[in-house]
Amino acid sequence: AELLLVAMLSSLFGQLDSLTGIEGSFGYIIIVVVTVLGHSYMNPPHPPKAADAAEEEDEPEPPRNFTQKQLAYFDGKNDEKTGDEKPVYLSVHGIVFDVSDGRNFYGPDGPYEAFAGHECGVALAKMSFDKEHLDNLDGCDKLNHGEKMELEGWIEKFKYYRNYPEKGRLVPDSKLEGLKDRVIDPKDLLKHKGEDGEEVPEGYATASIYVALGTKVFDASFGGVEHYGPKGGYNKFAGRDVSRALAKMSFDPADLENTSTDDLEEKQLKCLADWIKTFEEKKTYPIVGKLEK
Repeated sequence: AELLLVAMLSSLFGQLDSLTGIEGSFGYIIIVVVTVLGHSYMNPPHPPKAADAAEEEDEPEPPRNFTQKQLAYFDGKNDEKTGDEKPVYLSVHGIVFDVSDGRNFYGPDGPYEAFAGHECGVALAKMSFDKEHLDNLDGCDKLNHGEKMELEGWIEKFKYYRNYPEKGRLVPDSKLEGLKDRVIDPKDLLKHKGEDGEEVPEGYATASIYVALGTKVFDASFGGVEHYGPKGGYNKFAGRDVSRALAKMSFDPADLENTSTDDLEEKQLKCLADWIKTFEEKKTYPIVGKLEK
């Protein structure tokens, strides 16, 4: 049987050689088949689409507003409480960039580490490391023509050459200080929910999101857009007095309509005080007015 199989294969190989005119043609055919199969394996016919890969990535954070104190946190050092390495942010003429990819330059021990967590438009325009030029946002409008050109060059470099992500806008303390003593009634409060179509104040990255606790009105667009903005889990609280709702840890619409805290228990009043402290000290949302009761 083995001799018969050998004879049949020899006859087949001979016929292939006659047809192709090439001696040993069967060996060449095997090589071609293996090559094609290998190419097909290494190059699947339906590679993953770029859109599919993009869908798996986390959605980018919505733009937000920054106070100078909030920006100062992002200096690239280790967080004192968690020990985690913080991102490196800086502001150039009010535009806040995430320069963490340039940590070797702007992070701890980098040549530009003094700029981390600061507005540095004037310093970059003047090519100066003097601290007097840091956090001087108003000074960007007082630069001479050459310095303004230098400043625009830095912004263009950050945006298009380094491709540093833009995180939002820095709002100077001088602008926020003038808002604290305003009296805001509930109707005005409702006009600031951070929704599309609302007016974005000059120099802001996004519309304000007012949330009232006690007698204080906070602007949660300074770091709370993900929570209180249109897509946030607490978006029902935007533009509202949430004193009663948060004191009771309630999403009941009735606790947004009835904002009185007169009948709350001592434990609930303490919860309200803790929320106010969280907004002021942990979240550092700026106070932008007093609520008219």
